[in-house]
Amino acid sequence: MYQMMRVLFVVLLGCGLAGCKRPAPVQQTSTGPSSADSSARELMLYCAAGIRVPVEHAMTAYQQEVGMPVRVQYEGSGALLASIELGKHGDLYIPADDSYVTVARKKGLIAEVMPLATQSPVIVVAQGNPKHINNLDDLLATDGRIALANPDQAAIGKVVRDILTKSGQWDALSKKAAVFKPTVNDVANDVVIGSADATIVWDSTAVLYPKLQAVHVPTFDSAKQQVSVCVLNCTDKPTDALRFARYLSAIDRGLKEFKACGFVPANGDAWAVEPTITLFCGALNKIGVKDTLAKFQQREGCRITTVYNGCGILVASMKAGQTPDAYLACDTSFVPPVADLFSEPMTITEVPIVIATPKGNPKNIKMVEDLMRPDLKIGLCHPEQSSVGALTKQMLTKAGVYDKVHINVRLETPTADTLVNELEIGHLDAVVVSRANVAAVTDKVDFYPIPDFTAVQPYAIGKQTQHAQLAQRLRDALTSNDSRKIYEHYGFIWRVADNGGK
Repeated sequence: MYQMMRVLFVVLLGCGLAGCKRPAPVQQTSTGPSSADSSARELMLYCAAGIRVPVEHAMTAYQQEVGMPVRVQYEGSGALLASIELGKHGDLYIPADDSYVTVARKKGLIAEVMPLATQSPVIVVAQGNPKHINNLDDLLATDGRIALANPDQAAIGKVVRDILTKSGQWDALSKKAAVFKPTVNDVANDVVIGSADATIVWDSTAVLYPKLQAVHVPTFDSAKQQVSVCVLNCTDKPTDALRFARYLSAIDRGLKEFKACGFVPANGDAWAVEPTITLFCGALNKIGVKDTLAKFQQREGCRITTVYNGCGILVASMKAGQTPDAYLACDTSFVPPVADLFSEPMTITEVPIVIATPKGNPKNIKMVEDLMRPDLKIGLCHPEQSSVGALTKQMLTKAGVYDKVHINVRLETPTADTLVNELEIGHLDAVVVSRANVAAVTDKVDFYPIPDFTAVQPYAIGKQTQHAQLAQRLRDALTSNDSRKIYEHYGFIWRVADNGGK
């Protein structure tokens, strides 16, 4: 009878929590109606038990706003990961710390990852701290009963084991533990009902229990963990899964729930059912990115307004006040003039600059010096509107031949594609363009690389964008293996490894 009263006390306590209401402890819930049709449409989420409260609140709001039902399985992070690996079914996974994200990525179980919040371990005791546990030494010396989360099932247990193993205190604490439980909520409940005098939980978990008192432990300051939502590779509804993940990680939607529940929220994007971002893209890059951009939009359920043009024109537009969400330049030299608008750029590729001629090269033009011969019709990119044009002028000036070559110039354009078209129809004898510009027309033109002459393509995210996470996932798509194959097919040289694997 006494045990039943203690259980009832825990239930009543949960019902009375203010601000961050704790749901009844069931294993699965759904925010939508139970029907054959909704079951086919619903998302399946695997969620660490300690993250339940903000996720439940966000799910309810999402169902009301978007109408997509979500079914959830709550367990320890490790147990959930094992279920995903075994069953290969479901759409999303939220572990309580990023070590499980790392493992899931190595196993090939997840695709996109969006940060939600951070949390840290704390000791919790009953209000008033009757056992006077004020630090780890007190916890190890107490005659009270200690409950711990199982390191093989719950993230909090794994994190505590890892950090206390480094400090040499884990063996003593694990031997002193009276019981190991599968979730962080289980051990917190043990202290609430008095079956344990102390345990270690997340600081965000401690907030849920007004009858518990948190004890800060400096040793745990280095154990702050990031909580992220992951889209599973096995999902058959990637666009729906990404939309819900964006809702959870939105600064004006799901992250408000995490903040209310004691988490430190991440810097999320603004919420939109179908977000739109603007990409300023140097025209040189078009052939390498257009397929990747199309696939990204379809999978993510977003829109990318892509502005292709010479980088000089793009830079002028930005200086005049336009602020794209992201910028993929034709060359690094066109980033410094607008560097204040963007975060640190990441180099993706480089591409050789070549001399292109009509097929068969009737004028036998193969080297820069050949461009100076009289009576030639040469085409160059505009030095102020195009990155290739600016680089070409620098190269010719350094070689001391710019004026002599420029006498033969009959056409200067903002983009190289126009030059190649004029070359194909016989209006020009030679043009200086990138290797990528002639990749699709090698049956109609010949080309000759100019030694030690390349353009380098960086990608940068706008500082003022409301969709920085989306722009970062676009960067991830552009630097993926699939994207690399496309780039290299068109003559680009891959440079992502040069960024230390960013």
